[in-house]
Amino acid sequence: MSQIFSRYAVQLAIVLLIAGCASTPPQAPQIQRISPEELERIMPKPVPNLTLEEIVKLSQAKVSADEIIQKIKDSQSQYNLTPAQILDLSQKGVDMRVLEHIQAVHEQAVRDGFAEELQKREKTKLQEQEKLKREYQMRYQFYDPFWGYPRWGYPRPYYYGPGMYYRFGF
Repeated sequence: MSQIFSRYAVQLAIVLLIAGCASTPPQAPQIQRISPEELERIMPKPVPNLTLEEIVKLSQAKVSADEIIQKIKDSQSQYNLTPAQILDLSQKGVDMRVLEHIQAVHEQAVRDGFAEELQKREKTKLQEQEKLKREYQMRYQFYDPFWGYPRWGYPRPYYYGPGMYYRFGF
């Protein structure tokens, strides 16, 4: 009876050992979060070369919306307006197309800033992968895609022909 128990105990230990060696704990994907300081650095800084007061004056002087938009484009102005500021400008007589253009330019600048940051991170990640690949290749300098890695310091196994003998290393 004790022989049967010890036999099953050994088999169970072997199975658990094999299962433990074969499995790796699952790792959750890591998401790189952007800190508020980094977000401020990434966000485009508003550059109002044409001030909001000038836009209001142009609107009150009955300048067309297309001309105001063209002046904003020519001055390369960017605005980060709050909803209260947009409402205030609308009440002062600024055309809705001008306000939509201002918001569209801001949103495009935000998207471009994030795209640049993502591209920079991807480039850094690819450079790190290339560095690891070079280090790995330097560690195993004698790798041959046809023969594989050398064994016991010899560049090729003793048996050079194809077949099951080579696959098992005999």
